[in-house]
Amino acid sequence: MTTLMRRLITEVSTRHYPNPPATHAQVEAFEARVGWRLDDDLRAFYLHCNGATLFAPREKAPNYRILPLSEIERARVKMRHEDTDAYGAASWYTLLYLQDGDYVLVDVAKRVADRYVLLDAFHETYPVVEQIAASFGEFLDKALTSGNEYFWLED
Repeated sequence: MTTLMRRLITEVSTRHYPNPPATHAQVEAFEARVGWRLDDDLRAFYLHCNGATLFAPREKAPNYRILPLSEIERARVKMRHEDTDAYGAASWYTLLYLQDGDYVLVDVAKRVADRYVLLDAFHETYPVVEQIAASFGEFLDKALTSGNEYFWLED
């Protein structure tokens, strides 16, 4: 685990609302279900906490809800209820729920420095997406310093 991920996971654990960790068996079952492997950032996170909410507990409808492994699914199925290329790439999976049907996606076909990139998926314009981070670690770092705002959106 990188120093950055260790710091971020510690912050999530001490200042936010983490779920209990995923087991190695849960990670293996997830990877078998979706057909791709978690990158190092995501693996470190999920073995520490199987999802989390940032800034507020889930009951208070937080802006950032990192999905547990059991809720990660192909974005086009979740957002448009069809598994066809007309509704986005097969390599896009939901990773965070942002309220009102908006998600941050992980693109498992695109890597930067061996980490998957993250995409903004606004429900009204989906399947048009925009890359907002080169890795989960970068995304989490920016989210944790955002003051509970969506850091990639313009004022």
